[in-house]
Amino acid sequence: MTRPVAYHVGRHGQVAGGMTQVVNGYLEWEFERFDTAVIASRDGSRGLRALVLAARAGLALTRVPAHGAVVVVHLSERGSFVREGALLRLARARGLATVAHLHGSEFVPFAAARPRLVAGVLRAADRVIALSEASADVARRYLPEDAVRIVPNAVAPGADREKERLVVFGGAVRRRKGVDVLVEAWRALSARRPGHGWRLVLAGPVVEPDVVPPALEHAEFVGAVDHAELMSLLERSAVAVLPSRDEAMPMFLLEAMARGNAVVSTPVGGIPAVLGGGAGHLVHVGDADALADALERLVVDDGARAASAARARIAFDERYSARAVFPLVEATWAEALSSRSRRSRSRTRPR
Repeated sequence: MTRPVAYHVGRHGQVAGGMTQVVNGYLEWEFERFDTAVIASRDGSRGLRALVLAARAGLALTRVPAHGAVVVVHLSERGSFVREGALLRLARARGLATVAHLHGSEFVPFAAARPRLVAGVLRAADRVIALSEASADVARRYLPEDAVRIVPNAVAPGADREKERLVVFGGAVRRRKGVDVLVEAWRALSARRPGHGWRLVLAGPVVEPDVVPPALEHAEFVGAVDHAELMSLLERSAVAVLPSRDEAMPMFLLEAMARGNAVVSTPVGGIPAVLGGGAGHLVHVGDADALADALERLVVDDGARAASAARARIAFDERYSARAVFPLVEATWAEALSSRSRRSRSRTRPR
């Protein structure tokens, strides 16, 4: 018997961004009931190439079989929502089963600013997967409550390696990610603990060059790295830090937890749910002193650091590993397929 296929519309491969890694994870996993495929709608490019990719994705959707297929469209905000949203509506117009998978740290304010656009797109979905309660609340304005699922991202476990005295930040180097606060906190830590022997590595594209100081003791800005290199850094590091001002559910934190890091972040988006129950350390947004305090405890106290990393790993295994999360995702795809079948029957039923 032919297995149904979940077609993922969005980014994949070695393209920067957490959404890309989500899609990559689905493509690499052997699901119990579904096969997976990808329809690339963007790759980080702009201009003519971006338009061509979106047009090709639309053409590919016209070739998806009408039965035994679910189209899962990965949506963020702004241009992504307009572009991929149009593809979701195309899939719905063809009578395909559809799932809107919401990403993006700014989706909620975007939805507040563009309610008609968001309503038109989300109503084209049989099911919605959201990463946070706030995003789910937006979807529930336009869909029945039982059509919306809160499902966390999931990542593959990392290799066990000997830990080095490294603190790693992964993400775009900009104020939204709190890099300016991290620089201030690291300076404060180095002043309090001269010769502490730890090194801070900041990995990611430099979006706002003015947040990169001319010199920062015991620190290195390595620029954009590919995903495999970032994962290697996390396998070597003992502490991961992400003092963001806004997020959805950052893959970087889950990847750090899976690789035995103690984690420090901020209570924005879905992060409190991820790091709740002692799985990580939360500090107030923009509070460099509190961030320095949290980092100091972890680099000075070996026992506290080991205990924090152990709690993070347990939380990852129980709530965010592929084995824990992917059955929930697959169940949502199956629900969408069943919903599409009911829609089809209702259209053909004699009046």
